[in-house]
Amino acid sequence: MNKSRVVIGMSGGVDSSVAALLLKQQGYDVVGLFMKNWEEDDTDEYCSSRQDFLDAASVADILDIPLEVANFSAEYRERVFDLFLKEYQAGRTPNPDVLCNSEIKFKAFLDHALTLGADRIATGHYAQVQEIDGLFQLLKGEDGNKDQSYFLYRLNQQQLSRAIFPIGHLYKREVRNIAREHGLPNSAKKDSTGICFIGERPFREFLNRYLPVNPGEIHTLDNKVVGEHQGLMYYTIGQRQGLGIGGTRDGSEEPWFVSGKDMERNVLYVVQGHGHPALFRSSLIAADLSWISGMAPHQNWVYAAKIRYRQTDAPCTITHLETHSCEIGFATPQWGVTPGQSVVIYESKVCLGGGIITRSNG
Repeated sequence: MNKSRVVIGMSGGVDSSVAALLLKQQGYDVVGLFMKNWEEDDTDEYCSSRQDFLDAASVADILDIPLEVANFSAEYRERVFDLFLKEYQAGRTPNPDVLCNSEIKFKAFLDHALTLGADRIATGHYAQVQEIDGLFQLLKGEDGNKDQSYFLYRLNQQQLSRAIFPIGHLYKREVRNIAREHGLPNSAKKDSTGICFIGERPFREFLNRYLPVNPGEIHTLDNKVVGEHQGLMYYTIGQRQGLGIGGTRDGSEEPWFVSGKDMERNVLYVVQGHGHPALFRSSLIAADLSWISGMAPHQNWVYAAKIRYRQTDAPCTITHLETHSCEIGFATPQWGVTPGQSVVIYESKVCLGGGIITRSNG
């Protein structure tokens, strides 16, 4: 029996529950850890942490493993949420799940787990780790529809060397079947889709609590005024819903899409039609680079990139590679390249790392 201790993050969802079950079956000394990272409106109808804890506790009881509780609210506010707000205020669209993984789940959580005597930590992510000649690689999850390596690209060698992803080789349907077969009460629980640790809530109303509202004009690319926006922070490149633009221009019935922002003039730019050329970009600049191996990939080799979660891999090359930034060019122009989002680079199933999109080029 393998009696090394694994502390697993248990969220109350089916994925982490089955991950804990599999670890127990493999003979590990398993300890569950429920993370509480948001306290500002815990009684709010959108915050499910109380029910999530009850679900995690119920599963831990069935598996006969201890369940610890840790509060990382201060770390979350300082390392994730403050940057999240700063990015929105600058007109960019950040991805809090990326920071949440690197700063909370694989840093604050890892540090805490070590104080509990952990040899390794585990989560319910759909991803895989393999070690080759002492180098740890992050691989895509087997289920292409659920692969979460995109959100884990900022992990380093030290973090990966401690990580186990017990369900990374499974498909979601298999995970639910395992949960059902073992009588886990959350086998049919729906997946969370809200902001990491904050939950699902009306987004504009939530941002309003922290950032000042600054309405302005909506322009076409030839600077015709076609409406009013509620604040540039509420909009992202490629957005179609919530623009509130009535009527059409030049007889076109096609919907409007956000194509750009002018922060100095407080203007939101829109175009008509999903296929409008202004929505496509052939290259982008990425900064705040993070490479899993600790070494940057080769320049001018053909890799694959994702500029958003669940996007189909897009062939790309890396040029102008420096310590903190690079240019990524695409064989086919990409739709909706969004500053603030992450671009993640792959070589086949291996996630190499990536960076934050700062701007795009035509």
